[in-house]
Amino acid sequence: MRIIKRLYLFILQSFLPLFAMTFFIVLFIVLMQFLWKNIDDLVGKGLEMSVLAELFFYAALTLVPLALPLAILLASLMTFGNLGEKFELTAMKASGVSLLKAMSPLIVFISGIAVVAFFFQNDVLPHAQVKMYTLLFSARQKSPELEIPEGVFYDNIPGYNLFVREKNRETGMLHEVMIYDVSRGGDNSTILLADSGRLAMTPDMRYLYLHLFQGQQFENLREQKSMDKNVPFRREEFAEKEVLIPFDANFNRLDESGMRRQYVGKNMQELNHSIDSIGARLDSTGTIYSAELKRMAFPNLTAGRMWHSEEERKQEEAKDTAVIKPVDIDTLITSLPTNVRENIFNQASSLAQQQVSELQFKSLTVHDDKRIMRRHEIELLKKFTLSVACLVFFFIGAPLGAIIRKGGLGTPLVISVLLFLFYYIIDNTGYKMARDGRWVVWCGIWLSTFILAPLGIYVTYKAMNDSSVFDADRYKALFSKLIGRKVDRKVNYKEVIINDISTSEAIARLSALREMALAFVERYSKRQSYMTYWKQGYDPASILQISETLEEDVDYMTDCRNQLAVNKLMDYPVIRNLWVYHPGQVKWLGTAGLWVIIIGFPVYLLGLKAQKNLKEEMRRIATVSTAILDILEPHEN
Repeated sequence: MRIIKRLYLFILQSFLPLFAMTFFIVLFIVLMQFLWKNIDDLVGKGLEMSVLAELFFYAALTLVPLALPLAILLASLMTFGNLGEKFELTAMKASGVSLLKAMSPLIVFISGIAVVAFFFQNDVLPHAQVKMYTLLFSARQKSPELEIPEGVFYDNIPGYNLFVREKNRETGMLHEVMIYDVSRGGDNSTILLADSGRLAMTPDMRYLYLHLFQGQQFENLREQKSMDKNVPFRREEFAEKEVLIPFDANFNRLDESGMRRQYVGKNMQELNHSIDSIGARLDSTGTIYSAELKRMAFPNLTAGRMWHSEEERKQEEAKDTAVIKPVDIDTLITSLPTNVRENIFNQASSLAQQQVSELQFKSLTVHDDKRIMRRHEIELLKKFTLSVACLVFFFIGAPLGAIIRKGGLGTPLVISVLLFLFYYIIDNTGYKMARDGRWVVWCGIWLSTFILAPLGIYVTYKAMNDSSVFDADRYKALFSKLIGRKVDRKVNYKEVIINDISTSEAIARLSALREMALAFVERYSKRQSYMTYWKQGYDPASILQISETLEEDVDYMTDCRNQLAVNKLMDYPVIRNLWVYHPGQVKWLGTAGLWVIIIGFPVYLLGLKAQKNLKEEMRRIATVSTAILDILEPHEN
């Protein structure tokens, strides 16, 4: 028992430092990605370091759901890869400790992390997201730092354009200053020209203070109208002038209450309450809209009627329908005067446009409510996905590390990144499908789990049974069985022959083999269509018969004393009965390939090439048989 406890402690001591290291490395990488994505909104704003540090802190908290599963996958891969590389796993198994038992302390630890991750998603993450988005939106709205360039117009001050020919960086003096005040519109702008001036901010950082020297000011005496050609203006010359321009350079935090009402700022209880409220509103809205549509479509049948039973309603509607007599609308309209007809058409067109606008507005209202409801449902399910992802990635990483038996950062890092990219693409695809309403929300959010969980079960099973998942020879053999690779025939000439062959029997055998090969080529002279390929393919019995006959004849001919004929046997191909010749022999597989065109068509093209090679091999059998017969027949005569 003490040995088992020491073993558990050893595994935990091996895993925890790697987990901490990989978690902070991955978190730093995704945080740099966040910074690169929002760098345009943060740089050049003059934000204080305390504000940036607070923003990065809350951003790091919001990125934990992205970093934690990858850190668990990489740490578990490295831990069990190191144990396998140093043969410590082998020693454990030799001592009677199974892989699952060796993983048990980490299973308990990861389960604890999964529980903490759930409460983190429910309690901590909403507050962190509210803080982060509030700070980010506040930073986006902050005015940029004032840095007026030389020789170009500066338009980052709302309502003003500034031009400075030259700046003296030692004294702060601006030379040849031109200011366009377009706050009242371009046609009513005020123009200031000055020989020089100084620029500064007021103490409250809400105004720009310009002290101008030796200049002129031009402004209109009245507002210019669109039809005005000549507008009187006023020209003022000054030796010194002070100008205040509104420019709020302070960092103003937005109110967090608006963000707290969004789905990102709610916990499970608040999300459930919002989903119920939106669902009730959608139900009531749908009932009202459906009643209005019925009333618009059947005004005489539904207006002001109350029925005590369904049978009474049907009787009343039958009476109303019986009273209505068919009317020839075209005849009725053509009998009206022209001005009356135009008036009717105009009124009908206006009414139709009005109803279309109303229906579109109602549709947009319902669509917006459904979109908000989906976002709340997505956020509710995401409270659980992080916990499940931690467990799934551990049961992929730990057994995979035990199988590959490679420690360090090299191989585990490559495998982890590839697996995580696969997970991220699937998860993001499912999220977008659920967000846009193309899939049911739970199906889109749990898509990555549905795909990766079987992978975790598979690799865990293989690792516990010491299966060679990454055995290259095994996969080469499987690939050769499915697709095939040409095999060269080798025939050795026998120096001592005990049983001589009969030349007449050899000629009969080779003639029959040649006829079989030519008959096969004649039978499948045309290229098979897509449907025929997946339903029939080439007859495997015929291919097997020719292959067996060929091998028997080659084995028989090796006892021939004619060395030239024996050497010619090596020109025979080796006939393989490959899967791509006849995939439709497995009925369900043929049906799947026939209908799943995205997979079936590439296999069809591959199969056509393989079938073409098979027919070439059959022609080669006929050609070699003819050549050997030409060698044997003179000796027979």
